[in-house]
Amino acid sequence: MAAWLASEAGRYLLAWEQERCDEAVADCFGYHALQLGLPQIDALRANRIPKRWLAQPEPSSALERHADQGAAAAPLQPSGGRELALVTHAAALPFSENTLDLIVLPHTLEFSADPHAVLREVQRVLLPEGRLVVCGLNPWSLWGLRQQRARLLARLGLQRPRWARPFLPEAGEFIAHRRLRDWLQLLGLEVESCRMGCYRPALQSELWLQRWSWMERAGARYWPFFGNAYCMVAVKRVRGLRLLGPAWKPKPAAAAPVAVACQASPARLDDEHQSPA
Repeated sequence: MAAWLASEAGRYLLAWEQERCDEAVADCFGYHALQLGLPQIDALRANRIPKRWLAQPEPSSALERHADQGAAAAPLQPSGGRELALVTHAAALPFSENTLDLIVLPHTLEFSADPHAVLREVQRVLLPEGRLVVCGLNPWSLWGLRQQRARLLARLGLQRPRWARPFLPEAGEFIAHRRLRDWLQLLGLEVESCRMGCYRPALQSELWLQRWSWMERAGARYWPFFGNAYCMVAVKRVRGLRLLGPAWKPKPAAAAPVAVACQASPARLDDEHQSPA
């Protein structure tokens, strides 16, 4: 991934993601924030949380080790002069429950052997009302469709011409934004916003990327869900609990007193009969 990000298309993607991350984290407050992966951008530079850490996921499987093969040729250089704080397994973060106010995952899920486990771990360490920012590549886009075509030709054993070779890193398993939204909702993470972008074709020439710049405006208007990349913001919601007391049986209502008619005495009745009309 590091070698691909050094290309023209990679720098184009990084510039877009840097702007989206700046927008997503600008109004997040708290005490602790973590960026897990992709040190080529400073996803927390626009945030004012005092304690901000940059972590690199430790490759723990063949998929992740293959994704990091280009690191030797293109060493990771954290953006903005930030230093790497720790190297950790993405599915076993060294933080207690309900600790972090903000977590940014730039392409971390795509190169993880178990993205579900990573999301469960993120949900564990996030504080209630804490925010999660996820950047990813859309498989249903111009870049994603070219990648799927190259993989199909490889499975069929056909010789791939130059125009049919993979455009994106082959190790990544890219997740559609609708699928990611469902995963987050199952974990109690409510999606707050999702920005799509990078509508230009799969090109590695700076000149041609500039010539296709008009697709940014056209794509955002006419086919907004087919952007090559997305930036999703989710909030951890914890529903409040209300304790109910024991269900006591209602007391029966007291019977109302029954009025009894008074019987007049015989002497009084005689007096009434003898009285003149």
